[in-house]
Amino acid sequence: MVSGEFGTFLSDVLSEFVSFTGFSNAEPGHLIMILVGLFFIFLAIRYEFEPLLLIPIGFGILIGNIPFKDAGLQIGLYEEGSVMNILYSGVKQGWYPPLIFLGIGAMTDFSALISNPKLILIGAAAQFGIFGAYILAISLGFAPDQAGAISIIGGADGPTAIFLSSKLAPNLMGAIAVSAYSYMALIPVIQPPIMKLLTTKKERLIKMKPPRQVSKREKVLFPIIGFLLTAFIVPSGLPLLGMLFFGNLLKESGVTKRLADTASGPICNIVTILLGVTVGASTQATQFLTLSSLKVFGIGVFAFFLATFSGVLFVKFMNLFLKKGNKINPLIGNAGVSAVPDAARISQQIGQEYDSSNYLLMHAMGPNVAGVIGSAVAAGILLGFLG
Repeated sequence: MVSGEFGTFLSDVLSEFVSFTGFSNAEPGHLIMILVGLFFIFLAIRYEFEPLLLIPIGFGILIGNIPFKDAGLQIGLYEEGSVMNILYSGVKQGWYPPLIFLGIGAMTDFSALISNPKLILIGAAAQFGIFGAYILAISLGFAPDQAGAISIIGGADGPTAIFLSSKLAPNLMGAIAVSAYSYMALIPVIQPPIMKLLTTKKERLIKMKPPRQVSKREKVLFPIIGFLLTAFIVPSGLPLLGMLFFGNLLKESGVTKRLADTASGPICNIVTILLGVTVGASTQATQFLTLSSLKVFGIGVFAFFLATFSGVLFVKFMNLFLKKGNKINPLIGNAGVSAVPDAARISQQIGQEYDSSNYLLMHAMGPNVAGVIGSAVAAGILLGFLG
């Protein structure tokens, strides 16, 4: 009799244990998202597509889609008070993006933009992707604030997308963030065909004058003047613009090397890890696999294509008014998106396919860093109107 009771007890314990395992609680959606996470990791390792972003996000997707029985264990990202939920507060409350911008500012050399200020117009033109995506999102039934958050994907700026969606559309943040970072990682796949389609061989062979030497005074004044101008125009972009230009001043002042190194190194690396993992973990199948998420990804594709089209075509338009010898190679138009420095590298790679002696990287960095400023300004405008 005792033996029978023990067998029943053991069976109950085993049954209870199995009910808590991921195998027992798994649904098809969890498996789909785990495959997506593995695909991100594969792209990062095999093709080196934004590995510093895709590996944390990919592994975060795995973390977020391990199914478990809800028994008040406080282990899920969306369970108030859990460790993952506390870490996710940096995304939800918008803490991480300004810190990322601090690191970007401390790593960025604005010399190409300072030496040729008209390149900022290319960065501005590429922001048409944002406003085109906004119109499309509205037409697909999204509320204005949601459409504003989704549209920022067109700037190819992950931190800005997270910052804006945390303010305007927290329920879509996972889809917006993953979409923005996915398309940033796929720049080497998406942009080259568009660049080749919109340019002639003659245009691809245009050689631009070497950028002029920029003085230290100019480099120091640029973040101060740039911040005051942009912040007065768009005060709502203050958290991003302030940290971006502050980080750059730390770099260019020449007297705060330790602070610049900390901002561009340890701080940026730690925040990138936390941001990537928690954004990935936020894509739990029950929260993520919805029609709205699919629409967000579709709008993101459109926005990215439109931004690249706008940048390249605007350079061709500018060339109509520039004298021979001052013309701009349209291949740098793709760099108007703010994916620094990957978009600029694509300009260089495509240019050297047609002329190995044509160095476009420094020229492309002008619109590329202008795109960073432009996307932050665009986010500030959208937040000001829709927040």
